[in-house]
Amino acid sequence: MKTFVGIDLGSTTTKSVLLDENCGIIGRGITNSRSNYSTAARVASQEARIDGRFTLFRRALTEKGGLGSQLEEFLAALERAFRLEQFVEQLDDLEQTCVGYIQGDRFSGREGGIKEAVGEIFKRLRAEAPELYAPGAKRKSDFFRDIAGSRYHVQAEELARASGQPYELLINLYDKSIIEVENRPPEGNLSDKFRRALARVLATGTAAQSSAAAIQKIIEDTLGIELEETYLVGTGYGRVTLPFSKEHIRSEILCHGLGAHMMYPKTRTVLDIGGQDTKGIQVDANGIVENFQMNDRCAAGCGRYLGYIADEMNMGLHELGPLAMKSDRPARINSTCTVFAGAELRDRLSLGEKREDILAGLHRAIILRAISIISRSGGVTDEFTFTGGVAKNEAAVRELRKLIKENYGEVTININPESIYTGALGAAEFARRAYNGETHGSEA
Repeated sequence: MKTFVGIDLGSTTTKSVLLDENCGIIGRGITNSRSNYSTAARVASQEARIDGRFTLFRRALTEKGGLGSQLEEFLAALERAFRLEQFVEQLDDLEQTCVGYIQGDRFSGREGGIKEAVGEIFKRLRAEAPELYAPGAKRKSDFFRDIAGSRYHVQAEELARASGQPYELLINLYDKSIIEVENRPPEGNLSDKFRRALARVLATGTAAQSSAAAIQKIIEDTLGIELEETYLVGTGYGRVTLPFSKEHIRSEILCHGLGAHMMYPKTRTVLDIGGQDTKGIQVDANGIVENFQMNDRCAAGCGRYLGYIADEMNMGLHELGPLAMKSDRPARINSTCTVFAGAELRDRLSLGEKREDILAGLHRAIILRAISIISRSGGVTDEFTFTGGVAKNEAAVRELRKLIKENYGEVTININPESIYTGALGAAEFARRAYNGETHGSEA
């Protein structure tokens, strides 16, 4: 099967989308961006291929039957089992890397005790791993570094108390090792992982015993379908760091404009708030960019700014929106400058202002800045599409709806649950068009 790959190398996350020859989305993948963008691109592409396999599994199982109403339950169980396989594989790699550092450094004759403590930490991490991927389990992140790091710290603290080994030393081993592991994507055979995951699921009785053999054959046949990487296009903040020739690179503006058009063909105005910049884009009926504006010199009011605020308030980034939604009296924020935000935030907290009111005011300030950028690009025209990671922040969406209504009246606002993949989607479509020799307006 021919597939066309789009990769969006963002400042915080890297996304990938696989399209088939008919513009159908086969798979999506995302990972945290690293200093090594080549690794991030490989991981995101691999994740998109994994997602593509699940798309093909769903199609084949739906067409050939056998599971009926159990289909979604079965696929969810298969994905959990597959992710567990991946997680344990990377745990093994992380432990071996930690041991390598222990053997390579001098610890004043304490190597044996440190190695024993590290071995016990990973023994515990493997033992609790199935719970992380059990039905209904909630994880604050799906990235290996985040999951493994939080659990390693907990176990290291307990082991340090019990064994007398320095906690700081155990943490330092992790910090050095995770950088290597994170920049060394899982290399195991994907098909073999799917087979082991399938065996684990079938052993639980998720599918009736009578249909287990048929399901196994369907999965095996589907694994035999090659997902050929026919053509690839890269875009995003880190695109120039990749070893792509010029014809395999498109600007963020073009890709977000085309991606938004593919999601919502009537789109005329696009707002993208990413980790490092905000873009206001005007597109025509074919998704071709007619005008745009962006803040390319400062990260104020972007995802990085929200991340900084989350750190200042000792909160998770995902917690900012829900807390801001509790406010009924937003504070008036004077600046969205990251440099001054911390000082203003601390001053307001010291004066007794509620955290939810401060956060609500911050979200409004961010969207006010975005509306200003849109107005310079040509204003808001029906339909309007909001993309990027900040589009998942409910407080930002609330303020956007308010301000657009105040300034432009009733406008259709599109927010796709998968909007973070908009740039990668546009890049994948440019890849498909390039392979087929199609040109639609400017593709520089």
